[in-house]
Amino acid sequence: MEVIRLDLGSLHVVEDPWPVHGFAVLHPQLGAILVDTGCGGPEILIREYRVVNRSIAAALQSHGLSPADVRLIINTHLHFDHCGQNPVFPGVVVHVQRAELERVRREGGMVWDWLESVDSRFELLDGETKLADDLRVVPSPGHTAGHQSVVAVTPRGVELFVGDAAFRRTIWERPDASDLPPGQADDLRTWEQTWRALRNMAPDVIHFCHDV
Repeated sequence: MEVIRLDLGSLHVVEDPWPVHGFAVLHPQLGAILVDTGCGGPEILIREYRVVNRSIAAALQSHGLSPADVRLIINTHLHFDHCGQNPVFPGVVVHVQRAELERVRREGGMVWDWLESVDSRFELLDGETKLADDLRVVPSPGHTAGHQSVVAVTPRGVELFVGDAAFRRTIWERPDASDLPPGQADDLRTWEQTWRALRNMAPDVIHFCHDV
């Protein structure tokens, strides 16, 4: 299994720009899997967060891949900077937690309207789900109610794709609940519990969507 980090541009959550990353996981049985697809969706959000976007097709091409190679998408959650380029992959099944889709439906607004307008083939997961012996998704709520992370076992050891369970490496290593970036924790107590659970996995490699 090979993991490729995809450079999908940048956005501003705070004053300085943060990178936006997705990941291609080349699995020997399942084929090419994407963990998150980058920014897209409502134009007002693109402007608000001052997004500098890179198409995921171009990012894949730089690694000798194309959208047609993708067999499965895993969205850690349904914020615009993680599922925004899902429409590049029509017909590809998207794994998301049922609780996350229900959250977006309940909150309504522009992201839900956008999701309803595009051709999304969601496969709804209820909790931890094994996709292969060496690949699974685990619930990691707190940033959003239905956030999930991805755990892969590779020759490098246990690799954890945290999504937005920790925006940045500094948060992963030493979180300060009194000084978190805007939007890090929708539910602080749940987020802290998730942080401890993910840390207890003792992953060998951690992949961040907004850090390196």
